[in-house]
Amino acid sequence: MKLRADQTGDRGLPMPLWLQGALETAQAAFISALVVMVPIIAVWATAGFQNAQFDVLARLAGQSWLLVHGVPLELTAAGSGTAAQADGKFLTLIPLGLTLIPFLLAWRAGRRLARASYTDQLWQALLGSWVVYAAFGAATGFICRTADVAINLGYALLVPLVPYALGMVVGARREAGSWSRLIGVDAVDWISRTSQHSRWAGSYLASAAKAGFVAIVSALALASALLAVDLFIHWNLVVAVYEALDAGAVGGAALTVAQLGYLPNLVVFALAWISGSGFAVGVGSQVSPLGTAVGPLPSIPVLAAIPSGPLDYAFVALVVPVLAGVLAGWWFLREGENHFDEWLSIKIRARWFTATASTLVLGALTGLAAGLLTVALAWLAGGSAGIGRLTAIGPDPFWTGVWVAAEVGAGVVIGYAAGPWLERERAVNVEDAADLVR
Repeated sequence: MKLRADQTGDRGLPMPLWLQGALETAQAAFISALVVMVPIIAVWATAGFQNAQFDVLARLAGQSWLLVHGVPLELTAAGSGTAAQADGKFLTLIPLGLTLIPFLLAWRAGRRLARASYTDQLWQALLGSWVVYAAFGAATGFICRTADVAINLGYALLVPLVPYALGMVVGARREAGSWSRLIGVDAVDWISRTSQHSRWAGSYLASAAKAGFVAIVSALALASALLAVDLFIHWNLVVAVYEALDAGAVGGAALTVAQLGYLPNLVVFALAWISGSGFAVGVGSQVSPLGTAVGPLPSIPVLAAIPSGPLDYAFVALVVPVLAGVLAGWWFLREGENHFDEWLSIKIRARWFTATASTLVLGALTGLAAGLLTVALAWLAGGSAGIGRLTAIGPDPFWTGVWVAAEVGAGVVIGYAAGPWLERERAVNVEDAADLVR
């Protein structure tokens, strides 16, 4: 059995793995809590809180830490002791940008633990880590409950483990280099023992899923660019809200940090907008390229950039997910794993039929993968602010997934069909360059 540390020259800390995992996790929990506390301390230093008692601010920091990890906070009637569950007043709008902090800290801890572990002993370090992090979440939830904010201790115990455990596994896998070195299971060897048809089917479906991932990443990149353009166009309105709030330098900085924390959410909102399904900013509202209808909005600067009024050519934005699908279809062609087309060509000798059928199936499978990823993103990005009408914020996961799946699927068909022509053009250019060299 070979130490993972032998690959890096670092034996790691001479202590039991479960203890090292516990210490790594305690450090990560402390740092993430400190990051959450910094803006609260800054606002407190400028007398920005009406109630500046230490215990109040400490509970606010703990509640913010739990929200960053995805724990829903139940807003209750102050002093009544009754939950507002019937009114749906839950704060579930997660700042995904700030959720990256515990994820990255866990990624670092996972790499360090994998470096110090034997192949069959990493579970000890992971188990120690997750027990400590769950205990930290449960303790935070128990201490930070107030008359205004109720916290389910079960959620506080388990939900913070999701981003943290995911980060640790990703980090450990990155350090190990393969799953076989990480957990002792050689997936390549297992696959090699299956039949040729099974391997072809697996590689085909895996490549289709990867193409769906390529499509979503491309669509998010294009949506981010459109979001940046929209903020630039409406920058004067955003600045006007900042000036009206008159929060001062520290208050404005804290507000900006909070908005940056929700930047990934806004990117997903932009993806929903360009898909045509749109998103909501309050119950009964709708923001989409096909029409915008919103009521009064809170004084949050970034909300001033929401397009309003008639948008004559906004429907052109629906082309963006299709373009992302075109890129995914071209990528799949270059991957060279269309084994379904090869199998169909052997069974049926009519090439016009097999090429059409296999391309349509590819578009459907890739669109399905992209749609499922979109459903997950929309579900994570949306939520409730628990205030008034703002109990419904973000895109509808199902319909956003349906729109994106249809548009990406159509784009994949176009991209895969046009891919051979693009590849031929590239090959001709390479031959011309070779002739020039000669």
